[in-house]
Parts: sequence; C-alpha cells; structure tokens
Amino acid sequence: MREVDVVGVRVEMPSNSPIVLLREAAGERYLPIWIGAVEATAIAFAQQGVTPPRPLTHDLMKDLLEATGNALEEVRIVEVRDGVFFALLVLASGVEVSARPSDSIALALRTGSRIVCADEVLDEAGLAVPAEQEDEVEKFREFLDHVTPEDFESD
Repeated sequence: MREVDVVGVRVEMPSNSPIVLLREAAGERYLPIWIGAVEATAIAFAQQGVTPPRPLTHDLMKDLLEATGNALEEVRIVEVRDGVFFALLVLASGVEVSARPSDSIALALRTGSRIVCADEVLDEAGLAVPAEQEDEVEKFREFLDHVTPEDFESD
C-alpha cells in the first residue's frame, strides 16, 4: 500500500465526466478515478472547507463515526476491476467496510484520515508523470484553485 494525496476534482472534457485525481505521496504516479457529480461536489466542498447549512451524507457519516467513538483510521483503494475501483473504510475497531472510492475520499477529507492505494491498483491504473510534464500538473492545480462546487452541478 502507498499513501496518496487528493490533488482535486475536475470535469473531464469532452465527456463532461467528473474525476478525482490522486497522487502518490512518495512517487510520480497519478491515479484518476471517474466519479459522480454528487461525489465530486462533496470532495470539492471538503477541500474548500465549505460547510453546508445541513449535513450532506458524508458529513452525516463523519458525525455517526464520531458519535459511536469508532473513528475512520484509513481509506484503502484496494482493487480495480473492469475499470471499476473498490475501496475499504478501515475503522478504529478493526472493522472494514466496502465502499466506493469517491465516498471514501469525501469521508477521509472530512475526518483527516489517511488514504492509501494498493500497489497493484497503481501499477494497473496509475499514470506516471515525468518531471518535465509537471508544469501540466501545475496548470491542473491552478484550475483546481479556481473551480467551485457549482461547476459540478448538472443543468
């Protein structure tokens, strides 16, 4: 397992599909995961520190974990099969719960939990970005600095 950081979310063109982009904390690989618009908004809200007037589903999940004293220890992205990613929520009690990576990432950002990815997933779906292409990644980061959750709402 390798720790990954959430670079951010964006809408991939021309398909107009949201993706979350993860980056190996100690490496040069990126992992793009196509996600739903609702989850993209939830991730963007968490990254921007937006607190909605009423709790969203991921806020509720965080509150439930806190209320029961069973903290989220870690999110593990464990498998990719036919283009579909699978994750596990690892709770302080040792319980592991199967979940979608998008929901898991949204929850991890709210709880400050670590996100790790199986080496096999990074080997299969990760994209190595050599240092000379880092300026493209920097442009993506600049885009993320200016994107708002409303950009993910469908018309």
